Amino acid sequence: MGGHKEQGGARQGFDVADAAPLLLDPHGLVAGWTVHAERLLGHGAAEAIVDTDLRYVWSNAALEQFGGGPGRSRVGLRVADVQPGMDSEAVEERMRHVLETGEQEVGYEYVGRARSAPLRETAHMLSFTRLEDDRGDPTGVYYTVVDVTDRHRARQRLALLDRAGEYIGRTLDVMTTAQELADVAVPGLADFVTVDLLETVLRGAEPVPEALAGSERVRLRRAGHRSLYEDLPRTAVDSGAVVAYLTDSPPVRCLTTGQSWRQEQLDPLALEWAVGAPGGRESTFLELGLQSVMIVPVRARGVTLGLTTFFRRRRSPFDPDDLHLAEDLVSRAAVCVDNARRYTRERDAALVLQRSLLPRRLPDQDAVEVAACYRPADELTGLGGDWFDLIPLSGARVALVVGEVPGHGIDAAAAMGRLRTAVRTLAAIDLPPEEVLAHLDDLAFRSARDDGDGEEDGSAGGGAQGNSVGSGCLYVVYDPADGRCTMAAAGHPAPAVVAPDGTVGFVDLPQGPPLGVGGPPFEAVELDLAEGSTLVLHTDGLLGHGDDGAEEAGRERLRRALEGTAREPRPSCREVIDALVPARPEDDVALLMARTRRLAPEQIAAWELPPDPAVVADARRTAQDQLSRWGLDEELMFTTELLVSELVTNAIRHASGRVRLRLIRERTLVCEVLDGGASAPHLRHPRAMDEGGRGLLLVSQLAERWGTRFVPDGKIIWAEQPLTTPAG
Repeated sequence: MGGHKEQGGARQGFDVADAAPLLLDPHGLVAGWTVHAERLLGHGAAEAIVDTDLRYVWSNAALEQFGGGPGRSRVGLRVADVQPGMDSEAVEERMRHVLETGEQEVGYEYVGRARSAPLRETAHMLSFTRLEDDRGDPTGVYYTVVDVTDRHRARQRLALLDRAGEYIGRTLDVMTTAQELADVAVPGLADFVTVDLLETVLRGAEPVPEALAGSERVRLRRAGHRSLYEDLPRTAVDSGAVVAYLTDSPPVRCLTTGQSWRQEQLDPLALEWAVGAPGGRESTFLELGLQSVMIVPVRARGVTLGLTTFFRRRRSPFDPDDLHLAEDLVSRAAVCVDNARRYTRERDAALVLQRSLLPRRLPDQDAVEVAACYRPADELTGLGGDWFDLIPLSGARVALVVGEVPGHGIDAAAAMGRLRTAVRTLAAIDLPPEEVLAHLDDLAFRSARDDGDGEEDGSAGGGAQGNSVGSGCLYVVYDPADGRCTMAAAGHPAPAVVAPDGTVGFVDLPQGPPLGVGGPPFEAVELDLAEGSTLVLHTDGLLGHGDDGAEEAGRERLRRALEGTAREPRPSCREVIDALVPARPEDDVALLMARTRRLAPEQIAAWELPPDPAVVADARRTAQDQLSRWGLDEELMFTTELLVSELVTNAIRHASGRVRLRLIRERTLVCEVLDGGASAPHLRHPRAMDEGGRGLLLVSQLAERWGTRFVPDGKIIWAEQPLTTPAG
C-alpha cells in the first residue's frame, strides 16, 4: 500500500508539523487518545489522524502492517488512495459523521480486502473520535485500527458449523444429506464441492473400502455437488451417476487411508483425477480454473463412506485452519449420512418384509369386486404396520379385513405379519366377526405378557414396538347370497359405504377397545347392502390423527373424495389415496374398497327337509335334478349325491330341529346342510368291522374342502367341489 501522488489538489510534502496551526496540541491530544484507545482496544493499535478533508496528516508505524507504505508517504492522501481495494466510502462516511456530530464511534467492524492480504478477506475494528481546536471547532478525526481477522474467521466457522447442524440431516435420505453438505460448504468454505459415496452406502449396505485396493479404477457415486460460478462445471457426472478415480490419485489414497489431504496450489496442467468426463476428453485443473484443493474422507463410526472434495478458484489457498474446519464439517455430515444409510437398510428390509406379508394378489372370487392400496410413511416417521386382506369363506362369502399395528420399522411389520396370520387362521374356522376380534384380543394380551410388555395387574401398554397390543382391526363378512354384511371393530375407524346412487355414508359401528388392552366385549352389527354398493375400509392414516373434530373433518374429506370418484374400485382406490394422502405421509395408509355383487337366484337352490330318514333318497334325487339343470357333468352329480346323502343322514341322525339343504353354483359347487344341533361333528377313522362312522371320512375324501360353521339357529356343514364343466 505505497503512497500515491497528490490527487484532487492535495498539497505535496504535507507532514505533521504543517498540521500545528490546525490542531490544538496535536501530540498531546494524540497521546491522550492513545492511552484511552489502548485501554478500550488493547495494546498495539494502529493509529492515524485525518484532517477535515479526510486526508492523512499523521499515522504511526503500526498502521504500516496493513499496507500503504510509511506514514510520510500517506500524508495528504485519502483512504481510497492508500487502500484502493477497500470500501473507502463506508469508512469515510463514518468519519464525516464523527466530524459533523462530534459523536465518538467505537468498534466499527470493516470486513473486506486490504493491500496487506489482497487474496483473503480480512476484518478490522475501527474507532473514531473528533479532534477540536480551543474554540471547539473540528480539526480532524483520530482513528485506530485493530486486526480482528482471526476473531472474524472464528465467528464465520462457528456460523458455518451452526448452519450445518441446522441444515444437514433434515431427512433420512442419503443423497439428500450429501447434497446438503455440498450446499452448506459453498460459498462459506469453498467455490466448488463434490460429495462421492461408495455404491454400497447408497444401497444401505455396510461399506467395504478394503475391497477397492486391487481395482484399477475406483468407482463411487456422485451424491452431491455445488458450484459458486456458473462457468465452472458443476461436476463431471450428474448426481447418482458413477464417478471413477484412478487408483494412484489423491482421492483414492484418502479413501483407503482415511486421512485428509490438502494442496495449496494445484498443478495447473495436471489432469482431473476423475476419469470418463463428458465429451470423451479429460479436463485439466487449469481449464476448470481450480487452484487449491482439500479432500476429506466421509467417515462415521470408524468406517469410510466416501469423499468430500473442496476446491477454490480465485480466493486465497486453503490453509490448515480451513482443513480443520472442513474435517469438522464433514464429520458432522458423515454421522447424518451413516444414519440415513442405516435407515435406508432398515426401511428397505421392513418394506420387503411388509410386502412379503401383505397379499401380493387378492384372491379371485365373485362376492365383491375389490381393489386395495398401501402407501408407506415417510422416512422420518418410518414404516408402520398397516395391512389389509381379503379371505374367501365358505358358501361364496368373503371376509374383508384392515388393521394397523402401533410402532414403526421391522418390529411393526413383523407384528403385523403375526396378526394377519392369526386373522386368517380364525377366519378358516368360520368364526363370526366379534369372536374373531375376541380371540385376537386374547392373543395380543398373552403375547404382550409373554414378551414382558404387560403389567402384572393384567394391563398392557399399547404402542410397543414389535407388539400387537394397541392394534386396531376391522373385520367384515359379506354374503353375496342375500347381501348381508356383518362387521365388528377393535379400536378402528368404521367403514364408509358408497350406495349405488353415489351417496356416501358411514356405518354406525360400536367401537371396541384396541386389541390387548382389555375392556367391554366386542359387538357386531348387521346391515343389508344393495348390489353395487362399495365398502370402503381404511386405516386411520387416511383421515389424519387428532381429536374428534379432526376425525370428523377427515371423514368429510373422505366423503367428498368418494363422491367424486369413478364407479369401479380400482381407479377409485388410487384417486382417493392421491386426493387425501401426500406422497410421503406421516403415517402409513391402507385402503380396501369392495364393490358388492349378488349371486343370481338361479345360482342358489335350497330345500327344507323334514327330520325323517326316508327323505334322504328324495334329497339325492332333488340334488341330481338341480345339477342337471345347471348342466354339470355326471361325475360331479355322482359325488354330489354321495355328499348330500352323508350330510343329510348325519343331520337327521345326530341333530334336532329343522334341516335345510342348499346348493350354490359359483366358482365351485357348494353343498350345505343346516341343522339345529349345537355340537360340531368330528372326523372318525372306524375299524374295518365298525358299521358306522364313515360319513365325514367319506365327505373329506370326496370334497376339495369341507368344514363347519355355526349360525344363530344351529350349524352348517358344508363341502366344496371344483366345477369340472362350467354351466351353459
